[in-house]
Amino acid sequence: MFHVPEKHRLRNHPVLASDSSYGNNGFFVIPHHRISDYNYAVQASDGEGWEHVSITIDSKKKKVERCPMWEEMCYIKDLFWDKDDCVIQYHPPKSHYVSMHHFCLHLWKPTNQTIPVPDSILVGINLKP
Repeated sequence: MFHVPEKHRLRNHPVLASDSSYGNNGFFVIPHHRISDYNYAVQASDGEGWEHVSITIDSKKKKVERCPMWEEMCYIKDLFWDKDDCVIQYHPPKSHYVSMHHFCLHLWKPTNQTIPVPDSILVGINLKP
């Protein structure tokens, strides 16, 4: 189920501010779970049949020029969706590319259908008990 971390909602900003009346739509500044001077800048929405978050890494001390890593994407995914929810990161045709921020990644979940998932053996052997 899609849900937003209300305590991290950006409430005081001339353009990006929102409150709980916006539901799952808004901008969130979340402290990085490992690097103390980094934050996650996350835009969330749930319209047009999709749940969506966009994620960038931000720092007040220095310019961050990298995309979020797998572990960081997993952390944000688990903040906005339940652990058993399946969400996807699309690689659309180049003709559909839109880039508002060079180091931003997106997670998506359709609200009206189940995402097909390949059998895990197609990825590799699960060595965990």
